[in-house]
Amino acid sequence: MEFLSSKPRTPGELLALFRYPRDPYTVEQARAGEIFEQTLLLIQRHVNEGLTVDTNGTAFRYNDLVSPRFLDMIANLSGCTAHRRFNNCSDICFHQKYRSHDGTCNNLQHPMWGASLTAFERLLKSVYDNGFNLPRGANEQYHNGAPLPLPRLVSTTMIGTETITPDDRYTHMLMQWGQFLDHDLDATVAALSQSRFSDGQLCSAVCTNDPPCFPVMFPPGDPRQARSGGARCMFFVRSSPVCGSGMTSLLMNSVYPREQINQLTSFIDASNVYGSSDHESEEIRDLASQRGLLRQGIVQRSGKPLLPFATGPPTECMRDENESPIPCFLAGDHRANEQLGLTAMHTLWFREHNRIATELLRLNPHWDGDTIYHEARKIVGAQMQHITYSHWLPKILGEAGIKLMDEYRGYDPNVNAGIFNAFATAAFRFGHTLINPILYRLDENFQPIPQGHISLHKAFFSPFRIVNEGGIDPLLRGLFAVAGKMRVSSQLLNTELTERLFSMAHAVALDLAAMNIQRGRDHGVPSYNDYRVFCNLSSAHTFEDLRNEIRDPHVREKLQRLYGTPLNIDLFPALMAEDLVPGSRLGPTLMCLLTTQFKRLRDGDRFWYENPGVFSPAQLTQLKQTSLARVLCDNGDNINRVQPDVFRVAEFPHGYASCDDIPKMDLRMWQDCCEDCRTKGQFNALSFHFRGRRSADHSYAEENPTNGAKKREGRSIVEDPRGRPTNVTLTSKPSTEPSLNDFQDFVVDMQKTITSLRKQIKRLEARLSRTDCTDEEGRERSSNERWKKNACTTCECQNAQVTCFVEACPPAECPRPVKLKGSCCPVCLTQPTSADHGA
Repeated sequence: MEFLSSKPRTPGELLALFRYPRDPYTVEQARAGEIFEQTLLLIQRHVNEGLTVDTNGTAFRYNDLVSPRFLDMIANLSGCTAHRRFNNCSDICFHQKYRSHDGTCNNLQHPMWGASLTAFERLLKSVYDNGFNLPRGANEQYHNGAPLPLPRLVSTTMIGTETITPDDRYTHMLMQWGQFLDHDLDATVAALSQSRFSDGQLCSAVCTNDPPCFPVMFPPGDPRQARSGGARCMFFVRSSPVCGSGMTSLLMNSVYPREQINQLTSFIDASNVYGSSDHESEEIRDLASQRGLLRQGIVQRSGKPLLPFATGPPTECMRDENESPIPCFLAGDHRANEQLGLTAMHTLWFREHNRIATELLRLNPHWDGDTIYHEARKIVGAQMQHITYSHWLPKILGEAGIKLMDEYRGYDPNVNAGIFNAFATAAFRFGHTLINPILYRLDENFQPIPQGHISLHKAFFSPFRIVNEGGIDPLLRGLFAVAGKMRVSSQLLNTELTERLFSMAHAVALDLAAMNIQRGRDHGVPSYNDYRVFCNLSSAHTFEDLRNEIRDPHVREKLQRLYGTPLNIDLFPALMAEDLVPGSRLGPTLMCLLTTQFKRLRDGDRFWYENPGVFSPAQLTQLKQTSLARVLCDNGDNINRVQPDVFRVAEFPHGYASCDDIPKMDLRMWQDCCEDCRTKGQFNALSFHFRGRRSADHSYAEENPTNGAKKREGRSIVEDPRGRPTNVTLTSKPSTEPSLNDFQDFVVDMQKTITSLRKQIKRLEARLSRTDCTDEEGRERSSNERWKKNACTTCECQNAQVTCFVEACPPAECPRPVKLKGSCCPVCLTQPTSADHGA
């Protein structure tokens, strides 16, 4: 693809490069769907040109025109057939203990639930203009008696804002954790092609709704149009369809509405740290060291490493050579470089994995690299679950929402933890309303760094600012020490996001709000009113019916002017315009959608950290000590003061605590007891046997001390200087003799043990040097001796090995052969006659 081989020149190319999948299997799957769809469009075009068949209605079937053999061939050539995944959960020992990287086999009854590269779930049936794949608003038809407004017009009328109100309770970290979490849950696979299927023209150059192009049109009089040299639209391509849905389903003899692909595992499993496929995980693991670590990049002055750099063609981070030649960082999620706050979080958690892995190896030197990696990964995933559900969600949902979540009652295999389409496309994008237009950067004294704070549009794809401008600490302090943006119904998305998203010189910047609305239509997400009904709110027939959820009459009036009927309102803008439920940061419909999703994510996850058996009770107690404050203290370059709850605004310095006072997780609960070391067949089991002196009770009889010569000794376990348990011998009364005697006793003990082992080895060697054999009954047999074990079995002694042969009987030539005593095979007592042969 041409745009992959050169630097991005426009925000559209930047977005395309940013969303382009890194995993080759994802690319193949998306490409298959596109080839399939393109083939069908070609057939449709030829039909329209030369045949009198209506191809617009859902009753049209391609197999009326193309033979079944050719339909199969198209499916195979496109790759659609090859991408019907068959999961393998046969390694039950692994799947009982650890997650797979791609989320398969979490639910053993439904192994694909929550797996990466599967279709998003649906709460409500999808809504397309033609019933199966055409987005609402793709043509100018009326809906419920009114036309749909252009998404860009909705954005400029009621979403974009220059002014912001600081949040008096919560910090900017509330937003940043939300984005980091979202990148653990969902990522829609975008169309790989940036050009029209029909003639190959770039989507950014043409403003027509030709697949995969679905441009965001400028309304008449939009000030951005004049500033952009008269451009008619913003770049936008549709999400890639699941093979066999939408357009491609018409080949499958029935109409399945178009579905979109979630590139990530649905579970909260730290896939943003580790990747959502085996291929991605191997890219970021340090497999060479066999210590269970993730790959690291350049080490800073603080002594702590940054993420490794991504390799390959020029990336979205090298779009401006005047700024820096530094490439993107490589992390478990391909969006890690989107903005600097997010990059800092990825760096923090990659370091946390390596910190935990290093400590686990110190505690369990007998563990191999894979064991350390999977145990550390399991702990990191549990930490993220705990921070999300115990510290973050209560602030987002408030008391009312936490009640709706109900208490955890254990794993339910009947719950599908998959992410539903409306959550990914509209509901969880509420975090866009919490973003400050400035990323603050603070030094150790919580003062601005010499390079100053940074406007958000300059923080996109700028890893060079971490390398050259003070590392991750200034950004992290700017997240937990600065108030976030309050969501006010008249101040939704800051203009940094609606007017300057991915802005570059002489090109049309993008509009995040308009793109969110357009993406909802692309995905066939039903209207706001349908979700009101789903959430047990009243159905709105007039705009006045919205007054309980949207109290501001000016906002309702704007909605009326834009949509004409409440039945047409898109989900995203309405969710953002709802008034907040007291104590929460959500409106009632949004709260209903988020509690539904987060309840499913918890109850449908077999590896949920509180599910009995996933961790021991002692380990679970330690995991519940986890806080984001502790992770910041452990993995920042030099963060030594934080507020205990980094999501809450605190006064400096009174509201801050030393990192020494922030509770820690004790990883000793993951240490194998030495009894286990021996039974687990680990490589150091032999050395374990000799770690300390044996007590007299466990000596050989000939080695026992004579009666009264020595006092009885007892055993105890202590830690050696490296922290490993070691067996030592304690006498019943305290010894005042110098430690040299203890060492001499130890050497004598070792010598006796070695002598005993030598005797055993000699006995074994003597047995091996003999050429005689012993048969099953214990009788000695000389070399080359043959004997009959039974009537049918002959045995032979060769090179001290007994080998037995069973005689094979030929078929009898008479109808009733007789088995004589002492013979193996049945025989015929009378000679067969010619009549017998003829019978």
